[in-house]
Amino acid sequence: MNFYDFSARGLNEHEVKMEEYKGKVVIVVNIASKCGFTSQLKELEEIYNEYKDRGFVVLGFPCAQFTADEPQDKEELVEFYVNSSGITFPLFEKADVNGKTAHPLFKYLKSQDPEYFAGEIKWNFTKYLLNTEGKVVKKFAPTVLPSNMKKEIEGLLK
Repeated sequence: MNFYDFSARGLNEHEVKMEEYKGKVVIVVNIASKCGFTSQLKELEEIYNEYKDRGFVVLGFPCAQFTADEPQDKEELVEFYVNSSGITFPLFEKADVNGKTAHPLFKYLKSQDPEYFAGEIKWNFTKYLLNTEGKVVKKFAPTVLPSNMKKEIEGLLK
């Protein structure tokens, strides 16, 4: 299995195959509208817009596994992320990231984590950076601002 073997349902209810992102540098991030890190959405959108024409994409997965930080239903998710926050990067339906109900994509990402803090995702806004071959090259903690990931992104885009 590799990253491109997975799929996920977008907020538009269409199944999206990760192979659509083949050849791109990808950030996969679990997001939440009521989290202390929700302000990072703006920076994620900014780096997406800055690099998308160079082969970069952010994939956002709302997640409700951490203190009910994502209580909204699908229509409310669209309203918050798309209409209110102006997010244009691809968004997916709510997904669990830990435990038996974790989305298979997140189970895979955690199994491929090259960093010392592999395993369970500790909080929303954990960011996985994948290279153009779909390999996880780095996991960023929720406290790492998206703007502080630019050096690694640029290095993979060259």
